[in-house]
Amino acid sequence: MIDPFFPRGMSHYLWGGLAIGGAIGLLYLATGRVGGMSTLFSAAWSYVSRRSYFQGEHLRDSRVWRLVYAAGLILGALAYLAATGEPFSTGVAAWRLFVGGGLIGFGARLANGCTAGHGICGLAALQWPSLVAVLVFLGTAIAVAQVFHGLGVVP
Repeated sequence: MIDPFFPRGMSHYLWGGLAIGGAIGLLYLATGRVGGMSTLFSAAWSYVSRRSYFQGEHLRDSRVWRLVYAAGLILGALAYLAATGEPFSTGVAAWRLFVGGGLIGFGARLANGCTAGHGICGLAALQWPSLVAVLVFLGTAIAVAQVFHGLGVVP
């Protein structure tokens, strides 16, 4: 019987998690920098916006390595496509991805970091604010999923 939640199995999630954890650890050990994606957006805006927030030293000084970091994500996806020959699609409508992305972006700014920054990097560094953020992220996601499931909304 095929698992409805993991129809293609779980091993690629395991390998992906190990690769992400290894890359985050290597980034920290090699540079002392904490990887996370929410700051990338603000750092990229520091190139074009003259608002004082975007011109903060922490954003200007990190924008080059963060853009290289993001390029690595894109290259990783292209390497996956080249290795497997199969494009990946979530099957979720584009408008839902857009709305969800906006909500996630707002939440990441509100929580002072994204799920990757808090869940992978912050927890590994034993930061209590990251533990609280991860618990709020997970609790909210579970509650919203249950509400939408009860309303009959499916992806």
